[in-house]
Amino acid sequence: MKFGAVITSLCSNNDNEETTMPHAIRIHQTGGPEVLSWEAVDLPAPGAGEATIRHHAVGLNYIDTYHRTGLYPLPLPSGIGLEGAGVVEAVGEGVSEVKVGDRVAYAGGPIGAYAEVRNIPAHRLLALPDSISFETGAAMMLQGLTAAYLLRKTYRVQPGDAVLIHAAAGGVGLIACQWAKALGATVIGTVGSAAKAELAMAHGCDHVINYSSENFTQRVREITGGEGVAVVYDGVGKDTFMGSLDSLRPMGMMVAYGNASGPVPPLDLLLLSQKGSLFVTRPTITSYTAKRADLVDLGSELFEVVASGKVRVEVNQTYALKDAAQAHRDLEARKTTGSTILLP
Repeated sequence: MKFGAVITSLCSNNDNEETTMPHAIRIHQTGGPEVLSWEAVDLPAPGAGEATIRHHAVGLNYIDTYHRTGLYPLPLPSGIGLEGAGVVEAVGEGVSEVKVGDRVAYAGGPIGAYAEVRNIPAHRLLALPDSISFETGAAMMLQGLTAAYLLRKTYRVQPGDAVLIHAAAGGVGLIACQWAKALGATVIGTVGSAAKAELAMAHGCDHVINYSSENFTQRVREITGGEGVAVVYDGVGKDTFMGSLDSLRPMGMMVAYGNASGPVPPLDLLLLSQKGSLFVTRPTITSYTAKRADLVDLGSELFEVVASGKVRVEVNQTYALKDAAQAHRDLEARKTTGSTILLP
């Protein structure tokens, strides 16, 4: 039986087998958090180019909800989750990137991180420095690599740039704000509550805008003396997109990397010329880490900035992996801040 075939307690004839088999969260249909199912799975030996990882921690990310709801369709049934950290238990033929016993972390796929044990292409794994815990590693990889490609590749932040970072108290936001500040930028963050404003201010923001009580576009213009920002990093989507365009300086860049409030409607390109010859991009971590050399480079930058203390990765919520449904409920209700991990 290949990985992905599922044996649950409802169909198992061997209770001992059910107890000893590894478990994973699976989805058989799209929908709300209730479709996340904790099931026993049959895991084969790693194939050529693969490594078997026993997770010590798994990361929770908003993109996981897109997969669960079907906004980003997956062939069903499917595992879920894009990020984890653990120890290599076995390697398949031809693997040179890692060896048994290595501490590793990964992000960006393939899907299936919500599992006690899994097989994964070895070229997606990065050696986790001893100075970084499994919990921090799982919490930082997808959000940290996202911040890395946003700040260092999509728009390379320069000293003196004014930047706008939406959802500044979220997982990507807290990392990106600290990192942008370390790069010498003036960091403007948006949040939805006073408590999140305090959190963002403590993590690199020079200015925080509470969009529930303030017009963020107007405040950005006030803060920048009418000029606007060099770049907007927007993971919110529909609710902030047009205001983000109006926050940019001429020839500024709008980086739309998420859809937390829903997908952005179709855009009339003429608006970009009318608003100052603006640039718009919709990047993904998959594109920026498709080549192993690029993945290793971004990972090195991330590990270095975390090890230096310039970026602190804070795990503010922890759930048992089997309770992933509750973690999704809290994430979508905006009850979480910073990073969240699931523990097998």
